[in-house]
Amino acid sequence: MRSPVLPLTWHLARSSGRRGLQSQLLAAGAAAVGSFLLLLMIAAALGAGARAGHTTWRTPDDVSASEATAVQATTTTYVRQEPVTVVNLARLPGRGQTPAPPGLSHFPQQGQVYVSPALAELLHKLPAAQLADRLPKVSSYGTIGAAGLASPDELVAVIGRAPGDAAVSKAAGEQNYYDDGLTERALVSGFSGTKAGVFTGIDQGTVLLGVVLLVMPVVVLASAAGRLGAARREQRLAALRLAGATPRQILAMTAVEAAGVGAAGATAGALAYTALLPALAEIPYGVGAWYTGQLWVGLPWLTAVVLTVTALITVSAVTMLRQVSTSPLGVAQQADPRRTRVIRLLLFVAVLGYIWATTGDGGQLKPRQLLALLALFYGAFWLFGPWVVDRLGRIVGRRARRAATLLAARRLSDDPRAVWRTVSGLVLAGFVAGFFSVSTLGAEGQNHQGQVGVITANAADSRHTATRARTLLRQAGITATVTVTSEDDYDSLLGGVDGVIAHISGGQDRIDTGVTVLTRLGSGRYPFTQDYVSASDDIVIARVATVSTATLVLSFLVAAASAGLTAAANVLDRRRMYGLLRLAGTPLKVLDGARIRETVIPLAVLAGGTTGMGVFGAMQFNKAAGTTINTAGVVQLVICMAVGTLAMLAAITGSRPLLRKVTEGPAQTAD
Repeated sequence: MRSPVLPLTWHLARSSGRRGLQSQLLAAGAAAVGSFLLLLMIAAALGAGARAGHTTWRTPDDVSASEATAVQATTTTYVRQEPVTVVNLARLPGRGQTPAPPGLSHFPQQGQVYVSPALAELLHKLPAAQLADRLPKVSSYGTIGAAGLASPDELVAVIGRAPGDAAVSKAAGEQNYYDDGLTERALVSGFSGTKAGVFTGIDQGTVLLGVVLLVMPVVVLASAAGRLGAARREQRLAALRLAGATPRQILAMTAVEAAGVGAAGATAGALAYTALLPALAEIPYGVGAWYTGQLWVGLPWLTAVVLTVTALITVSAVTMLRQVSTSPLGVAQQADPRRTRVIRLLLFVAVLGYIWATTGDGGQLKPRQLLALLALFYGAFWLFGPWVVDRLGRIVGRRARRAATLLAARRLSDDPRAVWRTVSGLVLAGFVAGFFSVSTLGAEGQNHQGQVGVITANAADSRHTATRARTLLRQAGITATVTVTSEDDYDSLLGGVDGVIAHISGGQDRIDTGVTVLTRLGSGRYPFTQDYVSASDDIVIARVATVSTATLVLSFLVAAASAGLTAAANVLDRRRMYGLLRLAGTPLKVLDGARIRETVIPLAVLAGGTTGMGVFGAMQFNKAAGTTINTAGVVQLVICMAVGTLAMLAAITGSRPLLRKVTEGPAQTAD
């Protein structure tokens, strides 16, 4: 016998009217946004890993002298405060062939220079005295292909050298405390390195931190899509249940309807992500924009996200039907307030106790452990939120003095889960704001802007080099004061290393020219600037700042969208109740005020709690990173929460015309 589930589901969907269609469109739109954002987060995480993989060839793995076929010395110089990675390669005489580096068709011969497209453009744009003169003179530059680059904006040069050239000598590979990842030398037989470059090595970790903090608000948005129109669906299915439909048929009908809407929305989001890939690739992060292929997640991930969002919406819709299956008459009469149990509080306290015990023992946690604790906290707060809303409703109801407050309190205690779904986005975004506002790192230490340093072998060479430096700078028309440093001068740009420092005035153009002029004095090493010395700290600060800004913006946008969609759906779901209240003489202003209060009351309590938790998480993160708390972030935190609250209230207020419309003619709509 043919099952009546599919035909009946299709019939009910078609006959649900314009308001039913509105709920379905809202659900599909939320599913599309959730699918798009999930794919974007996965793309950023995978793309950051792919970027790092494209830089491992520049960090040489040392092999034995008997196996080596070439010498590789990778170093870094700065122009316009942007890093230029220079890979010097020299073939060892009498050894076998060395494979071509990634992005090149063959191993570079002595005197050949290959540059990335972005560096070629910069070489053409800037005067030779500011950049080109740092590289060997050639008639034309070769081009490094995408296989050897992390980004189309990356500045990279590969230079073929003679085995005895100073640029590949042992002196060129000697490291100081600030050289790690910036200057390295090794004997090599190929380019199968495993260590990512310093400018891409931490990208994936910081992106994953943002993903963990952002994924829950996105899941909240997708889950809300499955609950749009829940009250209307409950009434309709309760009537079918009373008419003889089995619980299995009720569940099947809901699952089919929710899955159809969810699949359509999730597919639309996946198609939007695919169509927007070229535009998304232009968004800079770290070393610059992306290659489009780096952000393509592939069909398996694409399918998995569509199925996940569809399943999330379906499960969210089906879980609303427990009471329809067990007590259809109570649902039809709307006589069963959805209370919460104290077990939610006990579980939340247990999770907080575990997190406190794990992070409060004075030890430092690994990044993966911190991410796991963040995910655990999110899950615990998701269970705890409805319990708090329920209790707030009871407390406010006892002390209410105005009709709008009393209506809001009744709504809080009658259906705390629905209210929690409205505010949960901003509540969890408050945790993100508290975390990133306080964990924003700041650089501390000596500032040596306007200085260019050259390392020498000893103090005697320093004095001779200083004389030559003054002559070269004067010939180049650069005004500078040249001083000699010693091993005891730890506060200098060179940090206790023998050499000379030129204090150059006149702006960045003069500094770049000074670096180029003094390059010939460096015995194979480029002169240092403040950008080089502070690179390791600056990279971490820049990545965390970028991810924090993106996560904060997306969190509040998702929270506002989730609140707006849920508020609009709640108006549609409660139109019968609103109609009855209007028939009883309740002004529209009171109904709208009750809607605002039922959002503001739990928001003030819960968002404050999660923001405090976010600050605590930031303290643990800073302890693991060995940095101090950014007290200036308090101002940023206040601004974030104020803007987020205003955005959510604006999103809820946006459904006011819909409230006015559904309460017009209450005698007809409240039956």
